[in-house]
Amino acid sequence: MAEKKVNAEKKIVATAGIYDILRRPIISEKAAKLSESNGVAFEVAADATKEDVARAVEAIYNIKPTKVNIIVVKGKEKSFRGRGKGTQRAVKKAYVSLPKDAKLDLSANI
Repeated sequence: MAEKKVNAEKKIVATAGIYDILRRPIISEKAAKLSESNGVAFEVAADATKEDVARAVEAIYNIKPTKVNIIVVKGKEKSFRGRGKGTQRAVKKAYVSLPKDAKLDLSANI
């Protein structure tokens, strides 16, 4: 019997849940510097993991990330001119490193 070789790499399909993981790209000075070294920054869902973010980037932009770092920025406490205090929302950010040959510039459309 002849053995068939199975392609081990599966193409990840963008489903509705994938678009919920990446909330929005972060456009800032730090993100602009990061894009010079083939990186992008995203605000992600609070329950997203590194694997989820990598899968979402691969499905949406067709680029396999080399590395994903995630940080949680706690919400700051703010005061409102004698009306008491409140808290800004906490944000989960993902810094995604891309391969050298990949180009993904999200700040160019502004």
